[in-house]
Amino acid sequence: MLLLVAFSAIITPFIFLVLLRMSAKKGMFFSALIVLGLAFFVWGVDGRVIAASVLEGTHKTLTILFILFGAIVVLNTLRRTGAVDRINQGFRSISTDMRVQVVIVAFLFGSLIEGASGFGTPAAVTGPLMVALGFTPMAAAALALIADSSAVSYGAVGTPIQVGLSNLPDAGLSLYKEIGAQVAFLDLFAGTFIPFVLVVILTIFFGKKKGWKDAFQLFPWAFFVGITYTSSALLYATLFGHEFVAILASLTGLVAATTTAKKGFLLPKEEWKDALDENMKPSGDTPSMSLLTAWSPYLIIVVLLLVTRIVPFVKEAALTWVDWTWTDILGVEGITSDWEVLYSPGAVLVAAALLAVVIQRKPFRHFAEASKESLTSMKDAALALIATLALVQVFTNSGMNAQDLVSMPQYIAQTLAGSFGPMWILVAPFLGELGSFITGSATVSTLTFAPIQYNIAQETGLDTNTVLSLQVIGASAGNMICVHNVVAAGAVVGLSGREGDIIRKTLGPALLYGALAGLVGFVFTLFI
Repeated sequence: MLLLVAFSAIITPFIFLVLLRMSAKKGMFFSALIVLGLAFFVWGVDGRVIAASVLEGTHKTLTILFILFGAIVVLNTLRRTGAVDRINQGFRSISTDMRVQVVIVAFLFGSLIEGASGFGTPAAVTGPLMVALGFTPMAAAALALIADSSAVSYGAVGTPIQVGLSNLPDAGLSLYKEIGAQVAFLDLFAGTFIPFVLVVILTIFFGKKKGWKDAFQLFPWAFFVGITYTSSALLYATLFGHEFVAILASLTGLVAATTTAKKGFLLPKEEWKDALDENMKPSGDTPSMSLLTAWSPYLIIVVLLLVTRIVPFVKEAALTWVDWTWTDILGVEGITSDWEVLYSPGAVLVAAALLAVVIQRKPFRHFAEASKESLTSMKDAALALIATLALVQVFTNSGMNAQDLVSMPQYIAQTLAGSFGPMWILVAPFLGELGSFITGSATVSTLTFAPIQYNIAQETGLDTNTVLSLQVIGASAGNMICVHNVVAAGAVVGLSGREGDIIRKTLGPALLYGALAGLVGFVFTLFI
């Protein structure tokens, strides 16, 4: 009975969003009501704790909406200045093959944004870019989410590893570097195939022929890009640690991918465009703006994100100057929602949009009009996110109860661990995915489940670092299906209300990633 109650936070969204095809606005509202009721009546969570958790979720929703607004306003501003047309012209000069474009834009450029920022920002940035290139909104949202996976382990300058593992007994730079390197090694056999998975999803679900042939034509080049990314990630993780792996590996991959694509190396002669959006109206104008000027807002985004995270005095200012953190909500100790406004990617995105009209010498009204349009488009996403985050925080804080029960996520983990024993190595990534699906954060997933994974490894005699590495990889894979990322990715491409359809496209790749990682981990343990 208790296990079923604990799983309610996973089962109800799946039923309402995926099976019944409800919008997230409705489905997550009903899910939240059910989970809140079970938390109160069955788990024994005090009403004040539930109320504080709902307010915590609402506050966190504002932090996510700020990022979402920033991502949308950048795109809408650049559409008005003509920069998007110039950027797309640049992509097409590399290749007009949509299979190539999805790897370069969603996987490599998205990984660069992930390495600098995290917080679900990559899908919110790359999804609209792909729509502008001619991808359908559904294809853009699903592919952007699937692509934002392998790099998540090292996202936001190494946060999922450094913060996620910070509550372990051996926590420290030595452990972080070891886990960072082992994650990169295991990802050689899983993350390497993400570019090809993107091509398969694009051709099977969104191509006119819906066959495997179009996907396998690109396998040599997609595999080359994937192994370039993952092998360079292993090199950087081994040499420099965990912080800059995604940034350096994506830059390496971008150089390799753009160079080979321009030369046609490993690519079929016939370019593939079978997934072009039939409703798209190509611009008849030839942009006069230079490519560097058009790209400048995105370059500014990457630079500002890095500066605010690695330059000590700038980081300190960003964290303290405008701090809207809500501590001990309703007097409940430990229920706190952080919001350092200037440190948020949302602030960086808005600043980039403002600077865009200056650098590109356009009137300020472009930014003002883009802001108004962006706010209007976020209404449904806001309602969906409030319900989603309310559910998440009650689920996470359910350990504060009158029955001396552990929290729902811990109860799930302990029950599963007792059932699998030494075969846990195959399951470990899926616990990470579960954490990300519910909490919406790879970092929070690892922070929540790493101690449990550590104890399971100790009790079953499994290699501790391998199990922890699989937790990190699984949490990254869960990024593809976590509800609030899906809501955000859908909102920026105009698909609010279609979240269940998006999850149906991303669920298979997420499970495949976890299965590959677990299998590789299992084989690896046989030789150590």
